[in-house]
Amino acid sequence: MGLDFLGRFSSEASRESLEFDVVVVGAGPAGLSAAIRLKQLCKESDTDLSVCVVEKGAEVGAHILSGNVFEPRALNELLPRWKEDGAPIEIPVSSDKFWFLTQDRAFSLPPPFDNHGNYVISLSQLVRWMGTKAEELGVEIYPGFAASEILYDANNRVVGVVTNDMGVARDGSKKENFQHGVELKGRITLLAEGCRGSISQKIIRDHKLRLKAHAENQTYALGIKEVWEVDDAKHKPGLVLHTLGWPLDHKTYGGTFLYHMKDRQVSIGLVVALNYQNPYLNPYEEFQKFKQHPSIRPLLEGGNVLQYGARTLNEGGFQSIPYPVFPGGALIGCSAGFLNVPKIKGSHTAMKSGMLAAEAAFNVFHRGAEMDTYWDLLRKSWVWEELHRARNYRPAFEYGLIPGLAISALEHYIFRGRLPLTLKHGKPDHEATYVAAAHKPIVYPKPDGVVSFDLLTSLYRSNTNHDHDQPVHLRLKDPSIPQLVNLPQYAGPESRYCPARVYEYVADEKGCMKLQINAQNCLHCKACDIKDPKQNIEWNVPEGGGGPGYTIM
Repeated sequence: MGLDFLGRFSSEASRESLEFDVVVVGAGPAGLSAAIRLKQLCKESDTDLSVCVVEKGAEVGAHILSGNVFEPRALNELLPRWKEDGAPIEIPVSSDKFWFLTQDRAFSLPPPFDNHGNYVISLSQLVRWMGTKAEELGVEIYPGFAASEILYDANNRVVGVVTNDMGVARDGSKKENFQHGVELKGRITLLAEGCRGSISQKIIRDHKLRLKAHAENQTYALGIKEVWEVDDAKHKPGLVLHTLGWPLDHKTYGGTFLYHMKDRQVSIGLVVALNYQNPYLNPYEEFQKFKQHPSIRPLLEGGNVLQYGARTLNEGGFQSIPYPVFPGGALIGCSAGFLNVPKIKGSHTAMKSGMLAAEAAFNVFHRGAEMDTYWDLLRKSWVWEELHRARNYRPAFEYGLIPGLAISALEHYIFRGRLPLTLKHGKPDHEATYVAAAHKPIVYPKPDGVVSFDLLTSLYRSNTNHDHDQPVHLRLKDPSIPQLVNLPQYAGPESRYCPARVYEYVADEKGCMKLQINAQNCLHCKACDIKDPKQNIEWNVPEGGGGPGYTIM
């Protein structure tokens, strides 16, 4: 997809650069919606703006993972002929179920939100389709190139990004295929990196965007997902199921989902809030336990897993939205955090935020407006109204599962999102972890190879791949902390919260346990960047094109 990126440059030693009107970092729903909307506005006004989208995945959609029950509201606005144009949105929600689970029973509850008019889809497939629509409009898309640095001018204004150098060995030396990173300069830069984007985090911190919006800290969850192919007799296209309760304890917020897609495919997953307290909790193993539930296992028996993956998601909602504009650009989509937590939906709000940012950017070029109008457009949009109505659901569960259900029911059925106060989130997720001495180790059942699997078997199904001979992109600010703090105080939680076995404690020649980082396993989920108790892990983008290779997630 896109032009031959490197073929446009000479092999000179200095970095080359390309100049565009707008540079978009990330080819997800928000980034592609922004690019498409910009080109639509150009067509409507008979003008032109050059728009570039850079994507670290090997292809558009390769790093996209989501549930996904898709609400088409934003897509209806952006590309109203999506049905006629062959968008991969085919299975409408046919039934909507909500269960409370105990270890061996499932109790049916009224679904908290109506999914009528929504669709069960693969978001990675939809994003690939959106990429083709963007290119048809003249957007230049460069997959396989990771934006690693921010470009500033003399006035501290963002003027673009720099992609990673390619062909650097693990020891930092240049290999035969070495290529300098490229400067992608834009008059406006839109950051659509998704949840916990590395460049976005720097921008939020350096420009104090949370402080500017009086926003709370962001809070996160880890989503772990598989796509199965099941027996035809068990497949019910469009069936949507959400659960609360078992296997998670009542102090841990989270739940599961199970969606029947097309072609006998079922999307199944677990979402665990990363403010959990018990350092022995292992989200991957909790997911394996869930699949053994007597109400779930019969569906999966006789089927086979097609794909596995994991990704963090923003759960802060309305209270945690930073000021989204910085000098020279804006944050869009999950880089800012527009997920509607009770709906477990963020694609439609991410897309709309990208469209609004595009409209603000267009007005900067053609009407002399300021990019700050994006903030005004957001607050006048249905995104703002929707997130404001949903603002109290997630923090209600700070008090535990049963109080959380009671408060959220009161909010939903009585106040209908208009409770005359706004609940606050607790401490940042990394501070929520208790020391190991306060908890007992959790003994998880061994995988049976039928519905539950060891982690490395699952990891193979993610298609993740990195060149082993490249600098490790997961770095420790202080290499001594794992051995001196994390292991003795927290029982080495990084070996459990990571859903890809990137972090492993192994004995050295003296029998001392040392942290080993298997960076080649990384799914780019960002859990380590969020949950490490001492915030000692620094997540940097690896060489472009590495990471998972999702096709149906």
